Amino acid sequence: MTSTPPVLVVGAGPAGLVTALTLLQNGIPVRIIDKDPNPRIGQRGPGIWPRSLELFNFLNIPEVNDLGKHFSAVRSYKSATLESGTDSLMVPHSEPTPAIPFHSPKLMGQQLLDVILRRHLEKFSCSVEMGTELRSFKQSDEGVTAVLEKNGTLETFNTNWVVGADGAKGIVRKQLGLTFLGETRDDVRMVMGDIRLHGVGLDRAHWHRFGSFKLGASLRPTDEIAEDGWQFMIFGGDLDLTKLAQSEELLFEAIASVIPTEITFNKLVWVSEFRANIRMVNKFSEGRGFVVGDAAHVHSPTGGQGLNSGVQDAFNLGWKLALVEKGLADKSLLETYNAERLPVISEMLEVTTSILNQSLKTNDITARRGPILFMLGINCRFSNIVLDEFAIPGKPINAYGVLDETNLEAGDRAPDAPNMLQVGGGESDAKTLFSLYRPWYHTVLVFAPSPADATPVLGALEAYEKSAVRSAVVLPSSASVTSVESPADLVLVDQEGHAYSAYLVEAGQTKVFVIRPDGVVGAIVRGAEGVKKYFSGIFSEV
Repeated sequence: MTSTPPVLVVGAGPAGLVTALTLLQNGIPVRIIDKDPNPRIGQRGPGIWPRSLELFNFLNIPEVNDLGKHFSAVRSYKSATLESGTDSLMVPHSEPTPAIPFHSPKLMGQQLLDVILRRHLEKFSCSVEMGTELRSFKQSDEGVTAVLEKNGTLETFNTNWVVGADGAKGIVRKQLGLTFLGETRDDVRMVMGDIRLHGVGLDRAHWHRFGSFKLGASLRPTDEIAEDGWQFMIFGGDLDLTKLAQSEELLFEAIASVIPTEITFNKLVWVSEFRANIRMVNKFSEGRGFVVGDAAHVHSPTGGQGLNSGVQDAFNLGWKLALVEKGLADKSLLETYNAERLPVISEMLEVTTSILNQSLKTNDITARRGPILFMLGINCRFSNIVLDEFAIPGKPINAYGVLDETNLEAGDRAPDAPNMLQVGGGESDAKTLFSLYRPWYHTVLVFAPSPADATPVLGALEAYEKSAVRSAVVLPSSASVTSVESPADLVLVDQEGHAYSAYLVEAGQTKVFVIRPDGVVGAIVRGAEGVKKYFSGIFSEV
């Protein structure tokens, strides 16, 4: 007899798919449904920022980085001509560093991203149930009873938890009684979509921009649609955008009127009218119900933070929900999902709204973006489950900060370090720290001058479930160790000093970093007692 999946995920966009995949990788069965009978088409929000690329790396989904395209230069044209005015980069150029291997944002349409994520779900014998709608649900201390509908047939489904990834108009948030306060900006409306066309003089190496925010258009070439495919945006206060979105003929006419060249239209693939809604929930959960992504927050498209924030919501929730469902953590751990994501999303809305206002002021929707959008500085230093025995208390905390590689505190993203030499255990392969981090266990890094110095910390870890905690001793480059007997899962020599540099550890120092399943530094402590204190806030009593 097959047991009932303990988690129902409602909505199969990127946030819902990442929620399901994180849980499945943790060994938690999932039922994921979507009311649309067919997968959604369209590029939608295609920007994938470096922190999200790290997340997909932890989830072992390399295709996102491998298949994603770099941002091309934006070519702006002089008014009513094909005479090039300026070429500019929308995002600052950056080179990879040992601590930041995913240094550049990538472009990947949501349609392709969804396909990739669904393929990974299928590895766990899980597939999205299309055309299945959540009609209502009730929850109690024991679980959730949901009413589902498919092809006119109602089904009662009992489960333990429900996750709403069903968008801004979804039912889960409404049934949980969460508010969705904010504003609708009537000064920011556009029609966006995917189109196939050929324009004389329009190369496929640039992102082309014509006119201004008051009346203009942009075309971004993307072979994901077709070899003549483009993602387009039309903006203009005087245009009847609702009519444009409903009429292929009017849409073609509008594009042709703004772009001063001969255009051959081949096919309109997907189109949608968009207006800036800037809203968020008052809290991300209620009892056994949670919201992620657009079900929890919506904002202007400027900055491309929406999809990225949604999958990061899902990643934060997934590992915590898995520990509770396994009985390894108390239900109170789930309260930290709301506590950690609420300040981050609140600041994200301020960032994207500021970019929107600047775009309106300058009449340029493709204006250069700052490094804050890379999302590498997002942190939860304020969280009550992170522990830092070295941080100076009382400092102001900016949850949506810019990465500062000269400072590392508990609650920050964990840096990478390449070319780590594994010793002992029959292996001797170069490793990166990122290759160790996965969403189904904590990784305890013990920086120590010798394996013996790490022994007290490793002894303390024996009290915890082996599947939920992994350990690695990180020795300085000066350590001359060819083989070693150690209770650690791994002993690594930092051959080139990248780990000691990124984690700001001195060669003779013993310092312990606990890396959470979401790639966040959960704790920075001196030794065994600090490790015990951190895990006392995560796991049920051992």
